[in-house]
Amino acid sequence: MFTQSPQMNNRTCIAERSPTQRFSSSSATAEREPQPRSFEILRAVLESLEDGILILTPQGQIVHANVRAQQMCQALHRGTKERRPLPDSIWRVCRALVEGREILPEHPMMIESEVLTAGATKIRAQARWLAPEEGDRPYVLVTLEDLQASMQKVAIADVEKYGLTPREAEVWMLRRADCSYKEIAAQLYITLNTVKKHMKNIQAKRQQFEWVEEA
Repeated sequence: MFTQSPQMNNRTCIAERSPTQRFSSSSATAEREPQPRSFEILRAVLESLEDGILILTPQGQIVHANVRAQQMCQALHRGTKERRPLPDSIWRVCRALVEGREILPEHPMMIESEVLTAGATKIRAQARWLAPEEGDRPYVLVTLEDLQASMQKVAIADVEKYGLTPREAEVWMLRRADCSYKEIAAQLYITLNTVKKHMKNIQAKRQQFEWVEEA
């Protein structure tokens, strides 16, 4: 069922009314600009996103993949014998969306799943339909989120929000990355009781912050 889409230039994408071209035509500003220029702007937006973005046909052909999505797909391919551009773990999510539409064609649907790379990086894959204009061919939009990287960003923000010490920050970032107390102790070369003490202090600071916010 899966076939690789041939490489398309901007002219081909516009002729086939790609999702990015359709979105750009909805704004008055974009209508006054040449379509190739608006396509380049939207492609630049996709490339600037931290999440991986895939645009697929219902048959699994890749219409567009930003650099981050390509990196994640390569990570999912690593250690496997897969030769197709789209990893099987991602295609299974998309296939569930396609099959769901056949059963409930009028029901809005989003399929989500978590997949692991060979390096144990957890990726959240979400597949949903792009809303095509009536009569247009449908596309599947897939977003790929590195959950560990996302948790690290949240932890870094928490460090400043709660006023954590450097050591508490290290403990909290590992905890946010789903490390157990034993794993934190091993990585930081500290005792289990020290980890528990730091976590107790962190929770106290978080609770104090919430009290101040509610006051």
